[in-house]
This record gives sequence, C-alpha cells and structure tokens, in this order.
Amino acid sequence: MRRIRTKMGALGVALMAAVPLALTAPAAAAPAADSADSTVEEGRLTQAAPQEILRRSGFDVWEREFASGLARVTSYPEARRYVADEGRALWRRAVDRAQGRGPDGGDLSRDDDRPLYWARLGMTKELRQWRPEFWLSEGRRDALLGSLERGSRGQDSIALPAGEKVLRVVVTGFDPFQLDADARRSNPSGAAALALDGTTVRTASGKPARIETAVFPVRWADFAAGTLERTLLPHFRSGPRQADLFTTVSQGRPGRFDVERTNGAWRGGYPDNARDSRTELVPIPAGVPTVRPQPQWTTTSLPYARIVAAGTGPYPVVDHTAVTEIPAGGGAPVDRPDGPTPGSTARAGGGGDYLSNEIAYRATLLRDAVRPAIPGGHLHTPVLEFGPDNTDPANGRITDAVFVRNRTAITGQVRAVVTVAASEAAAARAAERK
Repeated sequence: MRRIRTKMGALGVALMAAVPLALTAPAAAAPAADSADSTVEEGRLTQAAPQEILRRSGFDVWEREFASGLARVTSYPEARRYVADEGRALWRRAVDRAQGRGPDGGDLSRDDDRPLYWARLGMTKELRQWRPEFWLSEGRRDALLGSLERGSRGQDSIALPAGEKVLRVVVTGFDPFQLDADARRSNPSGAAALALDGTTVRTASGKPARIETAVFPVRWADFAAGTLERTLLPHFRSGPRQADLFTTVSQGRPGRFDVERTNGAWRGGYPDNARDSRTELVPIPAGVPTVRPQPQWTTTSLPYARIVAAGTGPYPVVDHTAVTEIPAGGGAPVDRPDGPTPGSTARAGGGGDYLSNEIAYRATLLRDAVRPAIPGGHLHTPVLEFGPDNTDPANGRITDAVFVRNRTAITGQVRAVVTVAASEAAAARAAERK
C-alpha cells in the first residue's frame, strides 16, 4: 500500500504497516457524515460487491448471529466476554478457511481475505447500533469496539512458542483499501497473513520457524493511537517468547516485490478507508518506548541482499532504496534513488508516504528502541490484479481465475521470502552460540 511518486507528481493509486503501555484505546473509525451509528467503511456494506463476497463465502451469517447474541447480553461484563470471544472466533474462522479447515461456506476461493474485512464491518456496525437494556456509556462502547477490532485482526492472539528449538516470526498484513474506486478489491498482504498464521516453515538449516500474523486497518487514526505498537511491543520485549524476526507487508507496485530499505517519518495525507487525510510528522503515542529525538529515517534489518538473490517465486524482488527528502538546509523535496542524505527531512520513504511506509517506520523505530538486533523491515507485494476482461468495477465480477491465480502466487512468494529471512536469522543465531 503506497503512493508511487513519478515525474508527473505524486499519485495516490491502487499500487499500493516490561513497562506497561500508556496508550489510548484503538481509535474508533470515523462516523459517516449522515449517521452517528455507522462509519464510512460500514456504509459501503450495502454495495453489491461486499454483499456477494459475504454470501459466496458463508460469512454473511456473522453479522446476523453476532446481533442475535448481543440481544441476549444483559450486562457490561458479559458484553466484554461476548465481544472478545466473537472477535477472536471470526479471526480463527478466516484463518481456518484460508488454510483449508472447516467448510468452504460457498464457492469463493478459500484464500480470499475480503470475507474477513466485510464480516468485521457488519459486526462493528451492529455493535455501534446496539442499544442494550442496561446503560452503556460511549467510552464502554468504544472499548467493546476496540476489543472486537483487535480480536478479529489476530492482534491479541499472537502466540509465539518458547524454547531454543524454534525460530519465532511475526508477519503483518493490511485490509483492502481504495474501496470507493472499486469495492471488489482484495489486499494480498491480508491474504498472506491469513495463509501464514500459525504455520511453520523449515529454514535452510532445518530449524523450524513458527509464523504468527495480524492484520491492520487502513486508517490514519488507529496508527496515531498506537495500534501497531500495542500489538508488537509484547513480542519485541526480552523473554522466552520474544520474536526473532518480523516483517510488515503491504501491496506495492505492479509486477514486483520490493524490500524497502528506508522508511520516512512523514504522512503524506492520501485519504484512508475512512476518507480521513493526515499530512504531518508521524505521531508517536505517549508511553511507547521510542528513540529521542524522533528520527526522520529508519532502515530495514531484513537480509535484503539474500532475499533479492534467492529466487523466491515468479515475481522479481527488488532492493528498493529510493526516498524523497528535503535536503539539509531546506528547499523543495528531492527524489533520491540511493537513500536519504545526512540531515535531510523525510517526505517519502521507500514505501511512499502512506500507511505502508508508516507501519514500516513505526515497527523499525520500535525495534530500534527495544531490540535493535532483531531483523525486521517491510515487504511490498505486487499489485493484485483482476483478469484483463474484468477490470471495470461498474460491471466486473468479484473474482476470476487470473485474480485467484495472482493472489495465490503472491501469497506463496511471501511465504518463500519469509523463509529466506528466517533462514538467515537462524544462521545468525547459530553463529552467535559458537
């Protein structure tokens, strides 16, 4: 997920991140202009494409059954338990479906990430509109919404194993985005997260690597409120279950993977899924371990040279080094193909100035503050494209054979890239013990 800068200007396109945390609750999505009881994202649910996606996956039942269960809740403590359980159950069902467990639920490809996204919105809409017989403050309702968001995104169920016999890996993905232009859109990073969660890959040395995943919203406000730091910090801190490797993943350019070398501390303002726009320095929440003063740039510690050379799949993989900066001393922004110059101010990292750059910046900044030696960074996938006869959202189909084949290939190559990175991390750990 990114904004690609060209000589014609910056274009927002579908080419497209143990001291207790003193963080605010996850930001509630911006309400729609015409209703305090629904959000911009929830307002898209009535469109034909989301409804067909839900129906053809069997995920259309989640909204109705969740609402029915809410109607039987008689107290706030009961509501907390019910909402948390249902959020986690939705995540588990989406992961199980993507990994071939349980019923198909319909004829939509199992690897599809879109049913999870739209079913979650149906549930948040019901929770937002719920009027229980007991008094429910807006603060408590927001807490319930935050619990549902975290649970249904896998953010609070990352379960890394302990012990020296296994490598621990965290991978993150994103929701679909730019849905006003085409509500059919899928995000291959989210599909990869569902396919990889709880799986184990074998590194080059034979050491197993356990992968745990989570998915994040395409909303500026949630990142400002600390959703990324809240999720990753427990797994960055020292302990028997600390992560040995992480990579944030999002959708990037057509036809290629990019390992982003440098991330910038700048939000470029492109509208998010809530139609919100933020143009500012990336804000770091209070209470988060961080680097002071806030750096303009952070860098990957993924083994990018090995990843590029490894031949991980059908798409080329690029060590992407370009950034946009304001040089030291000021002036207009300048594109730098080989990374930032000393003392410059960030205007776009390798991943642009949208939320994929931001998640990469935040994750690597947190790494630098807590565990500088952990390998981690950002991977951009190719754009997930529909078949050539299915490109018009006005009359196009919600899926086609090319679309499914492309998503399957991207997911498979994400797994291969993570395996290469895990192999390097395992080798480095083995060398340290010698």
